[in-house]
Amino acid sequence: MAPVYDLFAAGYEYESWLGDLVAQLEHHGLQRGRLLDVACGTGMSFLPMLARGWEVTGCDSSAAMLQQARCKTDSARLEVADMRVLPRFGRFDLVWALGNSLNCLLDGEELRAALAGMRRNLSPNGLLMFDLSALLVYRTLFAERWTREHDGTRFIWTGQAPSDVAPGSICTAKLATEDDQDHRLELCVHRHRHFPEAEVREAIADAGLECLDTFGHHYDGVFKRPLDEAEHTTAVYIARIAR
Repeated sequence: MAPVYDLFAAGYEYESWLGDLVAQLEHHGLQRGRLLDVACGTGMSFLPMLARGWEVTGCDSSAAMLQQARCKTDSARLEVADMRVLPRFGRFDLVWALGNSLNCLLDGEELRAALAGMRRNLSPNGLLMFDLSALLVYRTLFAERWTREHDGTRFIWTGQAPSDVAPGSICTAKLATEDDQDHRLELCVHRHRHFPEAEVREAIADAGLECLDTFGHHYDGVFKRPLDEAEHTTAVYIARIAR
């Protein structure tokens, strides 16, 4: 997946979206400093922060993804790490895990372990932000088949979930590519778990954190409160060390 990830994600408005997310964090007192980007992938989520003057450490379980990130910048510290057993890299003003990466965790224990690891990397006044796919995604995207073409590569997504999948379910989708000669390559299997809001809030508390804010957005990226999993595709949580 790593060599074609950026091609697959082409068209995502990361710069605008991240700017809006940072504005939400600033409402809770965030000031520019040090960022730990958990599951940073090819760096799309931290490059705009480097441009804003942040000191960045990024980690991902995929060395291949990090190699793609290193080709874009030498200004970030990049480390291979599994979010379920996250090392302590330092004290950070902001720790985030974006792009629905926490949905790759398949049970509540793994989610709590990841959140606890991120808490250990927070400075005393630091903020944690993460996003998760809302139930609507599993009842639409993970239940559909679609194709998208970019620069001569055709991406084929095959969702395998029922359109009425229950909250808290694990859902699977396959991703493949085809070129202009119809040569097909099976890229990966996406296996994601939906985490209902109540379960997420409980995991936040169990990890020694307190939730400061929760909101959602659809594909338009417009933030709305309260989170509505029937209307929103993404749920966003902001937390800090419990006081």
